[in-house]
Amino acid sequence: MSKPITMYGADWCIDCRRSKSVLDELGVAYDYVDLEADITGAERAYAISGRTNIPVIVFADDSHMVEPSDADLRRRVAALQR
Repeated sequence: MSKPITMYGADWCIDCRRSKSVLDELGVAYDYVDLEADITGAERAYAISGRTNIPVIVFADDSHMVEPSDADLRRRVAALQR
């Protein structure tokens, strides 16, 4: 991928930890925005998704997913790597 994925999440979020594990397993570069540490991170994630759910994962083509399943996240990453 030409630019890394950006993932907005929090360490206490089970879905965030799960999605991070998938991205790590796939060896995909991503920037992680910790919503607990970045005071504007939640606002940016909400502006992208229109939702307060996390994780919000933004891809190189500026598309995004919110709380994706492992299978959906794997499919999306594979599609972007073609």
